[in-house]
Amino acid sequence: MRYLGDIRTILDDLERQPADALEDQDLDFKEWNTRSMADAVSLVVEMAICMANGGGGTVVFGVDDKAVGRRSAILGVPPEVDVNRLKKAVYDLTDPKLTPVFEETSVPEGTGRLLIMQVYPGLPPYTDTSGRGKIRVGKDCQPLTGTLRRRIMVETGETDFTAVEVRGRPESLISSAAMERLREAARRENAPDDLLSKTDQDLLAALGLVHNGQLLRAGVLLAGTEAAIQEHFPRYVWTHLRMSGDINYSGRADGRDALPVALERILDRVMADNPITTVPQGFFHFEIRTYPELALREALLNAFSHADYRIAGPIMVKQFPTRLEISNPGGLPGGITPENILRHEPVSRNPALVDALTRLRLVNRSNLGIRRMFQALLIEGKEPPLILDEGEAVRVIFRASDLSVPFRTFVAEEADAGRILSVEYLLILQYLLRHPEIDTPAAANITQQNEREARETLSAMEMDLGYLERGGAGRGTYWALRHDPHRRLSAPGDSDRDRRIDWEAAKTRVLSVLKQRAERGEEGLSNKEIRQLTHFNRNQVTRMLHELGKEVPQVHASGHGAGARYYWL
Repeated sequence: MRYLGDIRTILDDLERQPADALEDQDLDFKEWNTRSMADAVSLVVEMAICMANGGGGTVVFGVDDKAVGRRSAILGVPPEVDVNRLKKAVYDLTDPKLTPVFEETSVPEGTGRLLIMQVYPGLPPYTDTSGRGKIRVGKDCQPLTGTLRRRIMVETGETDFTAVEVRGRPESLISSAAMERLREAARRENAPDDLLSKTDQDLLAALGLVHNGQLLRAGVLLAGTEAAIQEHFPRYVWTHLRMSGDINYSGRADGRDALPVALERILDRVMADNPITTVPQGFFHFEIRTYPELALREALLNAFSHADYRIAGPIMVKQFPTRLEISNPGGLPGGITPENILRHEPVSRNPALVDALTRLRLVNRSNLGIRRMFQALLIEGKEPPLILDEGEAVRVIFRASDLSVPFRTFVAEEADAGRILSVEYLLILQYLLRHPEIDTPAAANITQQNEREARETLSAMEMDLGYLERGGAGRGTYWALRHDPHRRLSAPGDSDRDRRIDWEAAKTRVLSVLKQRAERGEEGLSNKEIRQLTHFNRNQVTRMLHELGKEVPQVHASGHGAGARYYWL
């Protein structure tokens, strides 16, 4: 990787030699295509893939790599080129998703503007969405052939920043206090006693954190002294801000502690301002926090485990009056997106670190941490976490939503009866408390399942658990909460009628509009226009029109599919 200061120095060398002679494995110069924006964007995507497969690097756009002399070589990038558009194009057109960092630098030559694309190492191989890809070999981008793909898969471990051996005697890098905190945290998660009873160095070796007698970076992050962490993780820092508004904060703490120490310090600060709701249940009174500690712990462990420690940026915790945000540098790795994170196979940016945490039972290799985080919030009737992939960072947002005592009681009673509710069941129940019904596409969307899986989930909630009742048929099939679970789940004052669509009112309104348009000699209505009138979704409108066709002979359809229109004849 080359930083802006390095690039500016290299540009001065263009007076004596062409940019081509200055290129290397991690540096390339490209002229911007001013004739075709589409071709220019394609080149950006191609170079992002090439550099990512080659271990990361820097691409400078706006330089003719054959010309000598700054004035001749530096042509620049047009001012109308939007960096955000480029970033989105790379993300949309790569598989797994790439999120390079774009920087700008001003120059006196050409358009006065150069773009620098920083591509960080990841988990190759990467291709475009059509399966094509290149890899950086020396100064060239070569086609990503089968042989090269196989080699990348074998060598993937080399991209793990935390798996690098560090110089120095391991005992001089280890903090005894950090090791004890690590043991305490692992003991709470029921890690094996024979593992935790080992000496410090033997424990680190058993965790795979010592190679050839040298400590790995992952070992430094887990149990290193502050000096060792500062040397080997110079860009690592955590920050907790107690926000009084969107831009102002009333309290701040920063640290470069070993992971278990950092985790404890951050949790102590968050829990100090984490309001408690007391819930009476029989002879007992339960104290429930606004933000469940389990969800906080899982989110923080994810942030530390999957941070890209090569990027300058803190692991940030912002505690607002109405929400809490946890973010870490580095986007979601390996094709994971917010839309598939519940069900995607686990992918780690830092395998050595995650493997050690897994052996200590602090994280789960089966991607259960995300599900636990969702479940901890959902069982209390609270909103699920919002997960955002912002390219250079991932942000998790917890809303300070109120505890639903009826929902929490319902979940506890079902558990006592031997019915443990999955995350999918909880998401659907929460949805049906805010909406009158759910169909298969909506269920698939909120549970991150495909439609077949979602249909099976809904059927199980209907047939096995007795929570739902089915209506409609075929593509118009829908599910709604049955009366008894709705009564048990609802807060006092909610009525059963509030959750049901008033079909008759909607039919009357649509019939009235169709009749009026016919009287004025105007065109009928499309499905989309009827959705706007009724606030129904596509399947609900289709089902309503099907029923109207049977009940009202004057309603007729013309055309098919999206082009169909409905008339009063």
